[in-house]
Amino acid sequence: MTLTQNRITDLFAQKSERLLNVYFTAGFPNLTDTTTILRGLQEAGVDLVEIGMPYSDPVADGETIQLSNGQALANGMSLKTLFAQLADCRTSATGNPVTVPILLMGYINPVLQFGVEKFCQKCQEVGVDGVILPDLPLDLFLEEYAPTFREYGILNVNLITPQTTEDRIRHIDTESDGFIYMVSSSSITGSVKGVSDSMMAYFERIQAMNLRNPRLIGFGINNHETFDMASQHANGAIVGSAFIRHLAEKGTSPESIRAFVETIRA
Repeated sequence: MTLTQNRITDLFAQKSERLLNVYFTAGFPNLTDTTTILRGLQEAGVDLVEIGMPYSDPVADGETIQLSNGQALANGMSLKTLFAQLADCRTSATGNPVTVPILLMGYINPVLQFGVEKFCQKCQEVGVDGVILPDLPLDLFLEEYAPTFREYGILNVNLITPQTTEDRIRHIDTESDGFIYMVSSSSITGSVKGVSDSMMAYFERIQAMNLRNPRLIGFGINNHETFDMASQHANGAIVGSAFIRHLAEKGTSPESIRAFVETIRA
């Protein structure tokens, strides 16, 4: 798979409005739930799926996702196990091949321990299209890892925040493919309550920059109102903590997952 064949870039070439990306933690609530949730989200009509790689110190995440990481690790989830679970998800042999773009979200340390090239190779093998690594600086990525990611056709999605300068945003836009992850505020996941005037000003400022890459807004997107607001100022949004809470409370059945997605899309 080359970057021109990447499912993420193909998706944004076909659809530019109201895209829904849903995050869940691999191995939560139970170790074997990963592909069940993945297929449930596809059947419910989400546009992208973001699978969290559990880590013991998820610094960008709030209590909900932190707890899901801890439970997943206690269940025995690891990168090796995750890749094994995803091994056949793209094949018709399963009877229900996954076609939706898949991203892995997590932190650089487990990737380094696994081996960067081995990680990219396994992503390509199982059909992962991109990664989100919030603690990997763009400049370090470009200097050390970009050639390997490109060799295996894996996109590295970069984040911006309200504090990111315009020059830095332009640099990120130039060096990115796929989409830009707009963090809605300087906070951790699951902690944002409502939309403030400063957040709206930030959304409008980025919208006016006419960036090359599409944008998805994350952190604080937890219902139809916030999804609708984000979709008015970007190409769509990312839902994480709210879905984790739903899985914990309502389970992982296709019906449960569809009900959640319907509350977001309304």
